[in-house]
Amino acid sequence: MSATGPRPLRADARRNRERLLEVAVRAFSHDGPDVTFDAIAKAAGVGIGTLYRHFPTREALIEEAYRSELNRLCDVVPGLLETMPPDEATRTWMDHFVDYMTTKRGMADALRAVIASGGDPYAQSRDRLVEAMTTLLRAGAAAGTVRSDVDPVDVLTSIGGVSFAAGEPARRDQARRLLDLLMDGLRYRATAP
Repeated sequence: MSATGPRPLRADARRNRERLLEVAVRAFSHDGPDVTFDAIAKAAGVGIGTLYRHFPTREALIEEAYRSELNRLCDVVPGLLETMPPDEATRTWMDHFVDYMTTKRGMADALRAVIASGGDPYAQSRDRLVEAMTTLLRAGAAAGTVRSDVDPVDVLTSIGGVSFAAGEPARRDQARRLLDLLMDGLRYRATAP
């Protein structure tokens, strides 16, 4: 580490790290916290030494895999707003949020292990999620397509509730309908004179 912080990763090291995180999310979500580092490294197409260079402990890998999913969810907001109207971007983001919550639920045992060891994988979650939702709602209000009197935390709580309905693949259609209903409630409608 230099006086200005850690050196940026080389392109190949960055790709390896990203691939390890993708595989780890999938592995911890489907196989639980006891999946081996060997299995993760093999599925990512890297050696075990590469995995340990990036993530020296199981807890570090689990925590970073979770944060990677959180970042992926929140970082998509600007791109959505660039490519579609704000109300459509908000509704699309709701689907991403449900996917994120489903992954988080799949990783629950692994995340509990991190917490038991003294880690706090959720330290930044609330702030990042509120910021993302606030950005979407403000863009919608500015465009006149979303109500301006909506609390971002209320919307996140509502989407979180819907995500529990989506826990089983057979219920994804119901979750989509519930999100459509929620989005209809968020849309701005001018009142007649």
